[in-house]
Amino acid sequence: MKNPILLDIPSQLDTERLILRAPNRTGDGSIVNQAIRDSFSELKAWLPFAQKLPEVEETEINLRKAHINFLKRESFRFLIFKKETNEFIGSVSLQGIDWAIPKCEIGYWINTKFSGSGYMTEAVKALTNFGLNHLKFNRIEIRCESTNLKSRAIPEKLGFELEGVLRNDDLSADGSKLTDTCFYSIIL
Repeated sequence: MKNPILLDIPSQLDTERLILRAPNRTGDGSIVNQAIRDSFSELKAWLPFAQKLPEVEETEINLRKAHINFLKRESFRFLIFKKETNEFIGSVSLQGIDWAIPKCEIGYWINTKFSGSGYMTEAVKALTNFGLNHLKFNRIEIRCESTNLKSRAIPEKLGFELEGVLRNDDLSADGSKLTDTCFYSIIL
């Protein structure tokens, strides 16, 4: 495989209802930060980054670092926008990339007010297809806490195989207890 830095990676992917765009615009931090604030209680239960409300500047820094990682081909974070209204919906990423295999993991979160409309399933499907067909990954994984039923529904709908449940594999988002991790994958 050629050096990943030479890969032509589009900064935007389109689906029927969504635009997935790399976090490459100044000011993305304020819209993402607002979504984190709007969904804080739901995100706090599952995501270590959402244990305290970030300042807008912290979110902006995080997104600029994500853009650098995108350019370095170390991970590919996309911000999700609703095509009709340009509202920010959430974030989806190809992360934990191992170019030697090649394989990666998909991570995601959604603004609570858009939950239950199939948007995240649509975004994850688009990123899965992109990873398998454009980047030629041989394996894509999704890991989530066993009790996070909404998150588990996405790989199950998209034909990922549950390879197993890793017992006492991780700490809860707040670090207070051991949790089990569901391990899903899809392969070529």
